[in-house]
Amino acid sequence: MLVSIALIMLIGMFFGWLSRKIRLPSLVGMIITGIIIGPNVLGFIDSSILDISSELREIALVIILTRAGLGLDVNELKKAGCTALLMCFVPATFEIIGTVIFAPMLFEISYLEAALAGSVIAAVSPAVVVPRMLRLIDEGYGTDKQIPQIVMGGASADDVYVIVLFTSFLTILSGGNASALDFIQIPTSILLGIAVGIITGFILVLFFKKFHMRDSAKVIVILSLSFLLLGLEDLLKDYVHISGLIAIMTLGMSIFAINKELSKRLSAKYNKIWVAAEIMLFVLVGSAVDIKSIISYILTALILLVIAMIFRMSGVFVSLLRTKLSMKERLFCMFAYSPKATVQAAIGAAPLAAGLECGKLILAVAVLAILITAPFGAFMIDFTYKKLLVKK
Repeated sequence: MLVSIALIMLIGMFFGWLSRKIRLPSLVGMIITGIIIGPNVLGFIDSSILDISSELREIALVIILTRAGLGLDVNELKKAGCTALLMCFVPATFEIIGTVIFAPMLFEISYLEAALAGSVIAAVSPAVVVPRMLRLIDEGYGTDKQIPQIVMGGASADDVYVIVLFTSFLTILSGGNASALDFIQIPTSILLGIAVGIITGFILVLFFKKFHMRDSAKVIVILSLSFLLLGLEDLLKDYVHISGLIAIMTLGMSIFAINKELSKRLSAKYNKIWVAAEIMLFVLVGSAVDIKSIISYILTALILLVIAMIFRMSGVFVSLLRTKLSMKERLFCMFAYSPKATVQAAIGAAPLAAGLECGKLILAVAVLAILITAPFGAFMIDFTYKKLLVKK
């Protein structure tokens, strides 16, 4: 196992560096690393790591959401009002609807399987979006109209919304007892998650104020509580639905609202943790990819991704209809909401692991979504923000 971890880290870092050299996101190189050293090509990754890959991906997701929450200013989101709320679910809903309409035509799958595929590819990537929006806030681009805050906040909540839908669809297809009531409980799940996150964040700030400890120790405490929140969600699922992921992100937002200086220091610590977590996450996703399945689906998958992207951008445009944003600013938001990576990496292999017939297809589509939209979205954000946004 230790040799495999060393190979994952060293080769993943090297290919990530190569990707940055050719102006691609480093995650592209990391996925390629996983494909090369994974069980379907060279077989350098130990089976003991592959057996716990889903847990490792979930840890990475926790780190991403906490990191996003620690950088979100609730007051700035309030200024955006209804727009920020619409961006949390409208673009993703549009994309899932587009996938449900067209995926059964392109592949021999049911509408429910298409909904599952749509929920996998619909989430925006915090790993690509959040660092770029934080940079825009630092440089002052679009901040007069809260554009970076809207995109960053919407993208983070969008992920949780999509993951809740994904879990419901997967339960149904796996022969569970999910019903219409599960979808009705989604708002309750989100609201309870917000409440739990706010309370936990408030208690943590008081705890850190009373008991002095190093920031590294505080990060360990927060990470441990985050895992416990996910455990609480699983423990209470038969009685009440609580979104542990929403609670985790809200926890970070609460710390930011109460103590911005603490939030800034903790965010810096999480950024360092993410360096290793990012490599592990994307290399393991690449290791689950069967090259033959990607080749067999590549043309129709590309068509589906283009259609899904058109629906997503339409959803962003609809969400911004009542805003004072110019057409250039709206176009930027459409580009900024396009990159996929983190959630697709975290859940893309789950249908295959659950033994579903559509599992290979969904994983192939998820990986192609990462390889295509992550570089496209990252490039378009970096290339256009100075041209499309106004500096404060």
